Amino acid sequence: MLTTPATRPLEPGELGDALALLAREPLAGAFVTARVIESGLDPRLLGGELWGWYHRGRLRSLCFSGANLVPLHAGPAALRAFAERALAEGRRCTSIVGPAPATAALWAHLEPHWGPARAVRAHQPLMATSAPPPPGITPDSLVRPMRKDEMDLVLPAAVAMFTEEVGVSPLSAEDGGLAYQSRVAETVGTGRCFARVEDGRIVFKAEIGAVTPYTCQLTGVWTAPDRRRTGLAAAGLATVVRHALTTWAPVVSLYVNDYNAPALALYRRLGFTTAGALMSVLF
Repeated sequence: MLTTPATRPLEPGELGDALALLAREPLAGAFVTARVIESGLDPRLLGGELWGWYHRGRLRSLCFSGANLVPLHAGPAALRAFAERALAEGRRCTSIVGPAPATAALWAHLEPHWGPARAVRAHQPLMATSAPPPPGITPDSLVRPMRKDEMDLVLPAAVAMFTEEVGVSPLSAEDGGLAYQSRVAETVGTGRCFARVEDGRIVFKAEIGAVTPYTCQLTGVWTAPDRRRTGLAAAGLATVVRHALTTWAPVVSLYVNDYNAPALALYRRLGFTTAGALMSVLF
């Protein structure tokens, strides 16, 4: 396959056009938007490439290509073009994730060449709230931002959460987990990793991941197995959501597997409502 000339990596001078397009999908595109804002489209800082699809000379669609492949605001022609480019360059991502319809269409193009995937999560509700949790849920006063000198507490909980959620340990990556540890350290260093510590271990944890002017994304939610169904998660998340709305963004968003009924019920209790759906393809 030949890469269509209508598709190419964006340059720093196109930052305004990229942000205007990303603003059309503020929740689904939070991860990419945060990367673009932080990097200014400098490829050394972006952590990948941001491909643009152009029609009649105008930027119409985007696809982030890095550790994740993320199509945004992309119709059939753009998705075909992004698939051609991805196939020409070879798979570098460990997952494809984005709005469910676009991701499903992109995967249909790529699956004959990149499949089978380790897991496909075809429908992951995208949820959001702009209000503090209801009065019936009391925030946990013991949940606090973790300090930089507490990485030895954070990392085991983060690895346990990732392994349970994704199915493989982040420490089994080719780099031995260095990139994952760096990401966790960044979250801790920016004050966006919250936890409750008891007897020298974390029993509840949640992180504020991507932050944009529109939303901040709740991620890494985990409760120690022996402390589940005790109310820790509800109270802990109430603390984190309140802090996020006050400090980081006007909307808190997240996405969750549709088969995780307890998590869905918890987020609804906290006031989250469904705002769309994502899809993830894991390799």
